[in-house]
Amino acid sequence: MNRVYEELFIVKPDAPEEEVDSFVESIKTVITTGKGTVDKADKWGTRKLAYRVQKYNEGIYVLVQFTSSPELVREVERRLRVADMVIKFITVRIDEKMKKIEKRKKARDKRAARRPAPQTPSPSAPSAASPAMPAAPGSRGLPGAPVPAAPAAPAPAAPAAEAKPEVKAPEVEKAAEPKE
Repeated sequence: MNRVYEELFIVKPDAPEEEVDSFVESIKTVITTGKGTVDKADKWGTRKLAYRVQKYNEGIYVLVQFTSSPELVREVERRLRVADMVIKFITVRIDEKMKKIEKRKKARDKRAARRPAPQTPSPSAPSAASPAMPAAPGSRGLPGAPVPAAPAAPAPAAPAAEAKPEVKAPEVEKAAEPKE
């Protein structure tokens, strides 16, 4: 059974560019001769490592995404393990993750298909909330829409000269101080 994998490996930063390219090509040929398919191969370039690995602070990152059987993955990992130029590598099976993403997309599309398209009122057409067209008595409009409140009498304005008295916090600090 073929599955989708990502192989990320870090090559020594002092390795020549030609050697890195030829090593990536050899990994690709191992995958294709083992009845797998290479979906993509990206060279990310030199990046700083999170921590020192084999006395290196940086390395050349290479990502290879491929579809193959688990036996072929073991062979690719074995070759990465014995290669002198590879500092670290990790293999991740991503087909389960892709299934979850596809499932979420389908559910999102299904919800979007059920939901009616939002209607935007045009400026020339009067809307339901327009004062020119009052709503029928007893109707509440759309469910969940706010109900307009009855106009309230304006509150008397407080004079600007009056200030509110400040409320003081209880003085705990004085009790906590040692007496002399």
